[in-house]
Amino acid sequence: MGLFFRRLGRGPSTGNNFLARAFCPDRMEHKVETAKGKKLWLALSILSAYFLLFMALGSLAAKENKKPEPDTTSQQGSSPNIWYELQKRSPYPYTLPLPEPRRSPIDRTYTKFEPTDTPIVHCRRCPDYAPEGGLWKLRLDKGVFRIYHKVTGWKSIGTFIATKDEKIDSGSGQLLDPVSGQLILTNDPVCPEVIGVYRWRKEEAKLILTEIDDPCSIRLRAMNMTHLPWQSCQPPNTEAAITEHWPKPQGCHED
Repeated sequence: MGLFFRRLGRGPSTGNNFLARAFCPDRMEHKVETAKGKKLWLALSILSAYFLLFMALGSLAAKENKKPEPDTTSQQGSSPNIWYELQKRSPYPYTLPLPEPRRSPIDRTYTKFEPTDTPIVHCRRCPDYAPEGGLWKLRLDKGVFRIYHKVTGWKSIGTFIATKDEKIDSGSGQLLDPVSGQLILTNDPVCPEVIGVYRWRKEEAKLILTEIDDPCSIRLRAMNMTHLPWQSCQPPNTEAAITEHWPKPQGCHED
């Protein structure tokens, strides 16, 4: 051993130090600590993965068990606020730009009551504008039309343009109040690219529509609009408006 140390140019004591450095016990301890750290990191990673998987499965189960919200716009007993909320909505310019908000000769709220001999069958995929029995409401207001069926809660919105036939009083030469004209319906989400054309005329407190051409919803919109006269909710005069002593059509009190 002495010869071995002397060949290395070191004494026995220095040889021991050399062997100690050769075995590097401090490095071995560091490797052991590093291995422990890796195992700990791996264990934490596995726990985190299980936790995330558990949370994801719990969220998926909650979604599957959640009951869908009922469609109140297509069932009997629909909220009476549907008509009120519809007044807050604005149409979208699907085909034509939105018209200027100007009053027309037929601006007001109308109602009609479609009679039926059979009970109304409610469905979620009934064709739009089908003239179901019960109360219907139509509002023409500064270029916007809104229509609503109270029994089912069905509704739609779009824009309209109303022209008027000008007539002159032969005696005074003044223009008479318009009682007829043309009505154009556009930007209806039921049939966004369809333009419906009608003739309109007023008879006392009724609005009567006649189809010229309207293929919307396999012509069900035209059938609905023209089947019965629309009763005006506007009082016939100031006195009636103040006293409300006039035969108000059904559904007008909810306007």
